[in-house]
Formats: sequence, structure tokens, C-alpha cells
Amino acid sequence: MNKSKKMWMLAAAFILGGSVLVGCQSKNEKVKPEQKATEENVAKSQDEVVEPKSVAMVVDDYMVNEFGKQYLQGDVCIPSNFIISQDNGNAEDVLVWGDFWVFNYEVAGDTLKTVSGGSHPGLMHLRTTDNGYEVTKFDAVGDGSEYLPNAKRIFGDKFDSYQEISSAAEKREDIRLRNIADYVKKHNLRVTMLQDYGWPAVELPRGK
Repeated sequence: MNKSKKMWMLAAAFILGGSVLVGCQSKNEKVKPEQKATEENVAKSQDEVVEPKSVAMVVDDYMVNEFGKQYLQGDVCIPSNFIISQDNGNAEDVLVWGDFWVFNYEVAGDTLKTVSGGSHPGLMHLRTTDNGYEVTKFDAVGDGSEYLPNAKRIFGDKFDSYQEISSAAEKREDIRLRNIADYVKKHNLRVTMLQDYGWPAVELPRGK
């Protein structure tokens, strides 16, 4: 197993518009003041600017869309990224170093069963936009004999921090469970447990 990407596949234990009705007014029907105000408020809300995405949110989206699809698919794809350092000095090239993980899970009753996933350490390049950020390039740490020279070159003076994160399995697992719990809460999933292949199910941390 290459330490760089730590790519691994986990076989699952089991393979498991609305329409909006709009009332049409007749040409002779008068619009009540309160109705007009409501319609104006709706129009204003539709014109509101969407809240810009943070660096962490954009990195998560990138992992799901670019790397999550490369693995055996499940019902949900949840990233678990470990950002080591960030440099915002250049708005056209924001630098984010990290050990970026992504996992696919199958929903089985109240349990998420791990289907696949892996690690992609490296450096992400982003640029600022009106909507926050977008990833422009990813410098990935190579495999095999390329791993060490790639990692030292990409992480530079952050290499020790990267090694510390990449070897802290217990800490990574704790963060992964919290990320999953946040995802479950955000998407209203009736899930309380996580089960990796070959391991007993564990309870997800409870949100505050």
C-alpha cells in the first residue's frame, strides 16, 4: 500500500418536483396591498446574493466531485480533510496544504457502511471569485519512489506537520466521525452508527 495517497478500497458488507402551484389571477382581479408586498418580498429574496463559500467548503466540494467519483460508489460521499496550512497572500493563487480524504458510504438502516475511500495529500491552488473560491489546480504527492521527494517538495517547511497528521490515525478517525455526524445532521439522515468493513459499528458523536 502506498503511503502517499493511502488509496484503499473498502468492500461494503452488504450491497444494498415537487411542483409549485401558482394561482393565476384574472385580468380584472385587483391585487391586494398585502399580496403585492408579499410578491415584492419574494422577488427580493430571489435576487439575494448567495453566501460565498469558504475555502474549507470549496475543498470539500472538490474532493467529492473530483476524487469521490473515482471510487466504488455508495449512497453518500463525505470528505474528511485535514488542512495543514493556508496562504492567502495572492488572491489569484490561494494555497492550501493538506491531507485530503474522501469516503463513499452506503446507508443501511441507522448505519453508514463504508464502501470505499482514500487519501490525496498535496497542495490545492484556489482563486477568489464573487462566490468565494474555486480550485484551479491540485499538486498531488506521488506514489512509490516519488512519494518522499514529492512530499518534501510540496510541503516544504510544513513537511513535519504533514507527517504528524498522516501518522495520527486516532486523531484522523475522531475528526472523520465528527465530519460524518455534521453531514448526517445537515442532511437529516436517520443515521446514528458507522461501520467500516471488517470492524464493528461505532456510534457517531452527538451534536450539541
